[in-house]
Amino acid sequence: MHDRSTKKPGRADLNEIADRIVQHTTEPPEDDGKNPNAVALGRLGGLKGGPARAAKLTAKQRSNIAKKASAVRWAPKK
Repeated sequence: MHDRSTKKPGRADLNEIADRIVQHTTEPPEDDGKNPNAVALGRLGGLKGGPARAAKLTAKQRSNIAKKASAVRWAPKK
């Protein structure tokens, strides 16, 4: 005698899978509440920031930052 049902809980039949696919492909994309213009402006600022910061640092400062990052990256895990 089986102790549990023969149908596994994680498995759906083909009709359920097909229904999920249809629902996924026909529903309009959800609005995430973000203003696309604000997102574009934020991206522009982000694209400018890194190169601008790198340009104002001296070679020695960049080297120190890289050494510190390397030490943290390769430090033994806790």
